Amino acid sequence: MAGIVPEQWSAAENGNGNVTTKGSSRELRHGRTAHNMSSSSLRKKSDIRIIQKVPYKGLKDFLANLQEVILGTKLAILFPAIPAAIIGTYCGFSQPLIFGLSLLGLTPLAERVSFLTEQLAFYTGPTLGGLLNATCGNATELIIAILALTNNKVAVVKYSLLGSILSNLLLVLGTSLFCGGIANLRREQRFDRKQADVNFFLLLMGLLCHLLPMLFGYVASGETSAALVSDMSLNLSRASSIVMLIAYIAYLVFQLWTHRQLFDAQDEEDEYDDNVADEETPVIGFWSGFAWLVGMTLVIALLSEYVVATIEDASESWNLSVSFISIILLPIVGNAAEHAGAIIFAFKNKLDISLGVALGSATQIGLFVVPLTVIVSWILGINMDLNFNLLETGSLALSIIITAFTLQDGTSHYMKGLVLLLCYIIIAICFFIDKLPQKQPNAIHLGHQPMNNVVTGSGGVFSS
Repeated sequence: MAGIVPEQWSAAENGNGNVTTKGSSRELRHGRTAHNMSSSSLRKKSDIRIIQKVPYKGLKDFLANLQEVILGTKLAILFPAIPAAIIGTYCGFSQPLIFGLSLLGLTPLAERVSFLTEQLAFYTGPTLGGLLNATCGNATELIIAILALTNNKVAVVKYSLLGSILSNLLLVLGTSLFCGGIANLRREQRFDRKQADVNFFLLLMGLLCHLLPMLFGYVASGETSAALVSDMSLNLSRASSIVMLIAYIAYLVFQLWTHRQLFDAQDEEDEYDDNVADEETPVIGFWSGFAWLVGMTLVIALLSEYVVATIEDASESWNLSVSFISIILLPIVGNAAEHAGAIIFAFKNKLDISLGVALGSATQIGLFVVPLTVIVSWILGINMDLNFNLLETGSLALSIIITAFTLQDGTSHYMKGLVLLLCYIIIAICFFIDKLPQKQPNAIHLGHQPMNNVVTGSGGVFSS
């Protein structure tokens, strides 16, 4: 791996004389979205004075990278869960324990992926860096969804993606507005509505793509066969997914080129003496960051496989339905890093960053990850549509509408956040007590299905 890049890193060594110049630092921050800014609140500066005393350059470079990537986050305490989950798989740990350890291990990995994409953006430029972040911003959810598809667990895919959207709209945003309102009782919190309006337009379009396949089952006459309705719903979902991906590409063009000033994260200092854009130089080299990003993506894939393979056993052992675990627990743990960052910035009266995290992530899941999983399932020969059933789609629709009304005037106080949080609690209770089997075969309630066993051995973990 390449060595660590201190502030005195030579510009000629990277072939980019503008990387560390003060005049270009603002331009580089164009690729630094709210997700990056949010995750940066959980990072801590590394002390490499002891490492600099190591006489061997190769070892010194490796230790410096290890210090920045592994120990450069406040979530480093959760990293031991990763080897514990892997060892537990081969040592006969209970499947629910492996499930819990895998979830804990995914938490710091998601934050580190955001850190590494930001590091690469210093070298690739703001536009390509923004595209990289737009692709990797929800890498954990995407990997879990694809692995669940390969195991033909369509319901887990739908539940987890729905849960990510609900979590961002109600839990993350609600907690941010509530905490920000409590911390700033004597001032009116304001934010720019322009970015929020764009996200809500896209979320409503995505909601339309979920509603129409579901409505086929209600408008069909009694003489229409279930197979025909399912086929129409599937074809419409695939066509709608292509349209949603086109809309997401247009959204990226809007965000990164034509109207990027609406999405730039704040970079001014405030009374908290916290300049959220203070990191103007990279701390690791390009190829080192790329290697770490690939390695962590592989580890995320491994832990995601454990999560998918053990979720039914955890459901049975904990007496919780898979729908509740997928919709409520998975998003809370998987996105804990950026969620915490959004709350921290709300405390500091920087709601534009908090809204950028919550609404941007919800839009990315709804307009990119969801349709992409439909296309991937199409390629794999698996029938996955956009019909999330009445209860799930109704929860999504009402969440979008309630959040849109909450943010319509560009101001915030703690009561708005409290209402969003209470709405999320109501939905969580709904799925906690839901024991009804679903109608469509694509969304069977997994809490009533036979459990898939996890087999351990020399070949690793896989569903039998």
